[in-house]
Amino acid sequence: MKLVSFETDGGHGFGAVDGDSVADLTAAFAGRAAGLRGLLAAGLLEEARAAAAGAPRRPLSGLRLLPVIPDPDKIICVGLNYRDHVAETGRTETANPALFARFAGSQVGHGQPLVRPKVSERFDYEGELAVVIGTGGRHIAEADALKHVAGYSCYNEGSVRDWQLHTSQYLAGKTFAGTGGFGPWMVTADEIRDPSELTLETRLNGQVVQHTNTDLMITDVPRLIAYISTVLPLLPGDVIVSGTPGGVGAKRNPPLWMKPGDVAEVEISGIGILRNPVVQEEWP
Repeated sequence: MKLVSFETDGGHGFGAVDGDSVADLTAAFAGRAAGLRGLLAAGLLEEARAAAAGAPRRPLSGLRLLPVIPDPDKIICVGLNYRDHVAETGRTETANPALFARFAGSQVGHGQPLVRPKVSERFDYEGELAVVIGTGGRHIAEADALKHVAGYSCYNEGSVRDWQLHTSQYLAGKTFAGTGGFGPWMVTADEIRDPSELTLETRLNGQVVQHTNTDLMITDVPRLIAYISTVLPLLPGDVIVSGTPGGVGAKRNPPLWMKPGDVAEVEISGIGILRNPVVQEEWP
């Protein structure tokens, strides 16, 4: 099942993708689940699957899609999780994953513009696999970790490189408003039995700039879940953005930055294509 979040005249809605339409589940779960995060927290995923058959339809092409989980409690990103990316940055592989946070306000949905901030021209792409937590937990064992996953999505972890490197802390360059693409939908975990068997490709204006298989992650998804849940409890709707492979624009010669008018795509096998145009920030 593919689940999306979208904007309506009355606010936000959610539903299940069915071909070129969306079964709108918003009304069916009114009072019980406010959005996909609420649906996961209430343990209603299987009920949503059954309800989709009789739900009213909306044309997919007419919807303004939101980030898959518009309001997660937390977004935990993983740095330097592919060896080719570690090598191109000149860093050293570490025994444990490098973690940093993004904020919900830094994200946009499929089809919505990624915003190059007015203070920088060094706006870089990072195609990544996003993991959405379905069942929360603390100190989750690696062997049980995938049981806690609701589904998977595509993420473009847009990075403002000069601000990222102002200090040794990544946050400044990693959570500018409107710089992260998240979508187009979440594919439920029953359709992706093993997240280490996926192909990930990033394209900029149709040119392939990153290509990898997720089995090349240094720290795989089960260990990421175990590690992060040791630090703090994972909650339904939390998002783990699992790291980008080599080929980022900052390490090309010459550097390849996203600029207004570009179109960035992240495609992951079994999930779909996240596509976002790039625009320039307009601010008084």
